[in-house]
Amino acid sequence: MKSKMIFGFHAVTSRIRHEASSVDEIYVDAERRDRRMLDLLHAAKEANVRIIQADDQRLAAMVGTRRHQGVVAKAAALSLARTLDELLDAVVGPPLLLILDGITDPHNLGACLRVADGAGAHAVIAPKDRAVGLNATAMKVSSGASDTVPYITVTNLARTMRDLKERGVWIIGTSDDAEKGLYEGDFTGPTALVMGSEGEGMRRLTRETCDVLVNIPMFGSVESLNVSVASGVCLYEARRQRLPK
Repeated sequence: MKSKMIFGFHAVTSRIRHEASSVDEIYVDAERRDRRMLDLLHAAKEANVRIIQADDQRLAAMVGTRRHQGVVAKAAALSLARTLDELLDAVVGPPLLLILDGITDPHNLGACLRVADGAGAHAVIAPKDRAVGLNATAMKVSSGASDTVPYITVTNLARTMRDLKERGVWIIGTSDDAEKGLYEGDFTGPTALVMGSEGEGMRRLTRETCDVLVNIPMFGSVESLNVSVASGVCLYEARRQRLPK
């Protein structure tokens, strides 16, 4: 099974906690001995994960950034759903999906994965082109959510949205100029929420393929929200509507 590098305390701790057998080894900053590091080392030893001492330069070279927090893990890629058909066939109850159109910042992607996990979304879907991939930075920011929420990339987003419609999924796009408000939407059935990039929003074809558009009511002076915050607002409204009456 193909291995990948995971870095940062949240991401590495989450992987050890949930799938320790998938972790081949962890590399830690030999000079860092604070409580956070000691707790991680204890968890790794308890799980029989091999620990290798390294310096800051080596850790940075392994993941391409100095924001590794002194810990890098080499771990196997987890077996999550890789196709929409595989995912939808396994979902019990109405699916809740998050579609990201044109998100290029790995920090935003990681934060979206984290909020998707928190809200119980079944998957995050994004186009292969003109979008950031699930790189080490996105995995770190996700705080372990990249291991629990399937991230499915597709060649043609509009075609994928049409395929979802054929499977009974209602496509709800978000736009500042939508006439309908978020709290007027119905998220109780099979739903896919579509979020566009912060600068340009959804692309034209993506927008036109949506069944309905909604806006997030803004009551202050700012005009819009960060995409991960907006995703959280919408996903948790969907989750609220799905609570038992």
